[in-house]
Amino acid sequence: MEDLQLLDAIERYLRNEMNPEEKQFFEQLRSDKPEVDQLVVEHTLFLQQMDRFSEWKQVKASLQDVHEQLLQDGVIKEEAPRPTVVHIFRKYKKVMALAACIAGLTTLAIGGIATYFNRKASSAELQQLRREFKMEVANKKNEVLNEVNAKISKVPQDAELISGGTGFLIDGRGYLVTNAHVIKGGSTFVVQNNKGQEYRAKPVYVNEGNDIAILKVSDDDFKPHSILPYSFRKAAVELGEPLFTLGYPRDEIVYNEGYMSAKTGFNGDTMTCQIGVSANPGNSGGPVFNRNGEVIGIINTRQKQAEGVVFAITAKNIVRAIETIKKDDSTLRSLKLPANTQIKGMERVQQIKKIEDCIFMVKSY
Repeated sequence: MEDLQLLDAIERYLRNEMNPEEKQFFEQLRSDKPEVDQLVVEHTLFLQQMDRFSEWKQVKASLQDVHEQLLQDGVIKEEAPRPTVVHIFRKYKKVMALAACIAGLTTLAIGGIATYFNRKASSAELQQLRREFKMEVANKKNEVLNEVNAKISKVPQDAELISGGTGFLIDGRGYLVTNAHVIKGGSTFVVQNNKGQEYRAKPVYVNEGNDIAILKVSDDDFKPHSILPYSFRKAAVELGEPLFTLGYPRDEIVYNEGYMSAKTGFNGDTMTCQIGVSANPGNSGGPVFNRNGEVIGIINTRQKQAEGVVFAITAKNIVRAIETIKKDDSTLRSLKLPANTQIKGMERVQQIKKIEDCIFMVKSY
């Protein structure tokens, strides 16, 4: 509340000009703020002094009128009259000086206290506003930078796409597994998530014999996943067990479901199994999940002559490959597959929502 507003409120309160709501609010303000209550008391004393001064002036004027009337009627004669104002001033100069001092001090006190508290409150509010403004600017700046970074393609200029497929995280720090044939012949690799954000990646393991490749995201824009929602099934999968896949046969992630149709792959290959599910070339390297959210394999090929005949490298071969590279490369010894599934028992839609952020399109240039 500004100084003048406060003084106006005090005067209106003392003159009983406030409506009931204003009066209740003002009395609550006096109760909550001792400094305001003190101002009301001081202003009351000041007004009382002013009223007394006004009454004194009225009495003086009445006496002067009577005096003039008596002179006109000849009842009294004026002898060596002294200037009335000067006479009265000399007579009451001590009272007037005291009243003026009280009025001046009261005004200064009211103005000073009101200014102090207003300035204190205003300063705190301004500091809070400055902090909020700076935080808002910083947040907006980060949002804009993130949006700009997300839209900047990580693909080298004039680079030609050689091949592509799907990959998925096996370690939240940015390690993905895909097929070796997905990245074959490429020198630059970019992975893209379901939000369209691209990250540069580099291979840390490629084995064309088992068709498994492991990439490591090498991009500062990538935000690690603290935990992966799925785990890896090391035991055999039963025939007819329901399965589902997620992959990138086109620019957006695609879901498909099917079942385990054979425990071995093409021509009895024990490294792979056969699943009954639809798949296209972009599905290569994509994960195959059972209903508990466990990875049971990774799609690597399909039988072109028969619809729904797809082969997947079993999960135990992925585990074996990771154990091998951990022995061969000391920098990868900390690589660790997720031990437990976080999505067991969830509805399929909820499972997909948890998983899809971990599935990437893999592009080889």
